[in-house]
Amino acid sequence: MKYEDQGFISADDGTRLFYGVLGSGPVVVLSDGIGCDGFVWAYLQPALAEHYRVVHCHYRGHGRSGPPGDGGVGIARLAADVSHVLDHLGIERAASLGHSMGTQVCLELYRRDPARIAGLGLLCGSYGHITHTFHGTNVLEQVLPKLLEMVGTRRGLARAIWGRVPFSVAFQFARAVGEVDSLAIREEDFRNYWNHIGLMEPGVFLETLHSAGDHSAEDLLPSINAPTLVVAAERDTFTPPALAREMSERIPNAEFLVLPGGSHAAPVEQPKRTVGRVLDFLAKRVYPVPSLAQLESPPVRPPDSPSS
Repeated sequence: MKYEDQGFISADDGTRLFYGVLGSGPVVVLSDGIGCDGFVWAYLQPALAEHYRVVHCHYRGHGRSGPPGDGGVGIARLAADVSHVLDHLGIERAASLGHSMGTQVCLELYRRDPARIAGLGLLCGSYGHITHTFHGTNVLEQVLPKLLEMVGTRRGLARAIWGRVPFSVAFQFARAVGEVDSLAIREEDFRNYWNHIGLMEPGVFLETLHSAGDHSAEDLLPSINAPTLVVAAERDTFTPPALAREMSERIPNAEFLVLPGGSHAAPVEQPKRTVGRVLDFLAKRVYPVPSLAQLESPPVRPPDSPSS
């Protein structure tokens, strides 16, 4: 991703956090999915930056941010990191967009300070317990503790194995089994994702996944009064669209969109449709632009009452 301004700050537990900023205007903050450092925003970020000031943070243990400190990698902690970046930049109000696990981070950011959140855009995500619904089963939830134990006791072996699957093999496999839309996904977009995964510490990835599986913001949904757009993908195996629909129905006045044929990576598979819908939502419900008539016409004062 490209930025006009970037920097690092320290979280309260000493974790070094990276942030980048592009554009000017009302603020939109982007929250990634697990194992991501911005690949899913490849088309949205520059389009948003034509109208807004776009802030993007790297989670602890992801991208250019440092390894997690004592605060861990819980969803509430990740939201606190985003809030800390906004504080550092002097931002009092922002629209919050999240993809995948970033949906959960957005919800916790709202829980921390509802008045700060101008609107929510929740893309290909759920309100919680994502390891319980992967591919419509809880198999991931069952095997995750064993994987964490293995990585903890055999850290060197795990690091040696992690990221060794060649990109070409991973890309062909993901297309073949339907994890991505084989006709729409661009090789370079998937490469950016895969390369970053390979650079991560496996323990950090699995701990973050475990935290996302344990987390739920279900209790928060009925109390959300910020304008909300929920975007689901028809063939999303990570966060099935039925969960996104349920989430939209529990959030008052939320809008709901399904991207036909899209996978969990739908924002980069269908960039034109995704960008158009998000921009429309922001312009109409979050940061409405006054009409030309409103800008040009001064308010009309009623005539003074005649003196008696």
